[in-house]
Amino acid sequence: MGYNVAIDGPAGAGKSTIAKLVAKKKGYIYVDTGAMYRALAVYFLEKGIKASETAKITEACKDAEVKLSYKNGIQQVILNGKNITDRLRSEEVGNMASATSAIPEVRKALLFLQKNLAEKEDVVMDGRDIGTAILPNADVKIYLTASVDTRAKRRYKELKEKQISCELEKIKQDIAKRDEQDMNRKIAPLRQAEDAVLIDSSDMTIEEVVEKICSLCK
Repeated sequence: MGYNVAIDGPAGAGKSTIAKLVAKKKGYIYVDTGAMYRALAVYFLEKGIKASETAKITEACKDAEVKLSYKNGIQQVILNGKNITDRLRSEEVGNMASATSAIPEVRKALLFLQKNLAEKEDVVMDGRDIGTAILPNADVKIYLTASVDTRAKRRYKELKEKQISCELEKIKQDIAKRDEQDMNRKIAPLRQAEDAVLIDSSDMTIEEVVEKICSLCK
């Protein structure tokens, strides 16, 4: 039976960065569920499907295969045999993933892979509903958050460093909109599990957050 660490929280809270570092420090496998949803989002966008076209999305899920692999210890996301890792972080893909992740067929398409991996391995898994829906019996549950302003500034800096054109105010609006979508969706909405430890990283360094989570693990 695997040892499971679940990290939930809103968009831009730094879940992926923190989860990767915790996994590396503890020797666990990092599973980025958000990247898996983003992979399907890439597929829907390639097909020209809109987030509102539920029937087309349901049908498209049947032809989309998402796998995880690791290269030099870094997770790679494979969609239908093609590595799409470098396409996952755009705002367009993020917004599509947020809108479609509440669709039952989308969740079902990825749920088996996530649970099966967690049963066999020691994992750190991050997303929106890991501690509440995917791994309700996780050994450690974290709800990682930060203010909208803080998250927007972090995202702005990240995009600027990659020389991607962006506007801070637009990013702030996108994050606020995504929070509302994630928290109010009918299926597995974003919320803090009752037994999760709340960590607000607004005024914490990455190292401080990692140390805090590691101190809670075995």
